[in-house]
Amino acid sequence: MSDITARSRPRLARRLAHLYAGLALYGASSALLVRAGLGLEPWGVLHQGLAERTGVSIGVVSIVVGAVVLLLWIPLRQRPGLGTVSNVFVVGLAMDATLAVVPDAHGLAARAGLMTAGIVLNGAATGLYISARFGPGPRDGLMTGLNRLTGRSIRLVRTAIEVAVVVTGFLLGGSLGAGTVLYALAIGPLAQYFLRLFDLPAPDARTAPVAGGTPREAILPR
Repeated sequence: MSDITARSRPRLARRLAHLYAGLALYGASSALLVRAGLGLEPWGVLHQGLAERTGVSIGVVSIVVGAVVLLLWIPLRQRPGLGTVSNVFVVGLAMDATLAVVPDAHGLAARAGLMTAGIVLNGAATGLYISARFGPGPRDGLMTGLNRLTGRSIRLVRTAIEVAVVVTGFLLGGSLGAGTVLYALAIGPLAQYFLRLFDLPAPDARTAPVAGGTPREAILPR
């Protein structure tokens, strides 16, 4: 076994730990926002609205929406990585698992506490997931693909996508409220802080990467 291979194994294991811990925590944080009942993150509004209309669990809806968005990568010529495929399944499963054990909150103080915990945990999950560098999630890839195709800025493309998602989800019955606004204002700074906190050395250029890198502008979503 070469020295390079021996050194790369612990690094790969740590990256995988960041990936799957981040995805699981993302699903858990989204579930906390659902239980808080004070408004969800943009994609969560859409998922909840579709769940209300179809009678399917919100976690399963998240998986289906992720798979559909991933299909949109084909005309955009985006290449999925391990993190992309894992995102489709792990977030939704973790969300449903958390909803099964966390009851609804009663009283404004309890609901606000759950909302705050969900947003902060979401930022931590984002930092963990992106630091693993296993490729963007389906929704992030849609954003970066449209950015490349249209030449519009990441900020404009992301805003346009999330406004469309929120409006559609709200019309379908999704929860829009103070949590949605607070999430929009806080997730950027939180994600940046936790990304620096959990940052890992870039994969060794002399070893074959498992998947392509993640654009620094890409914030997980859902």
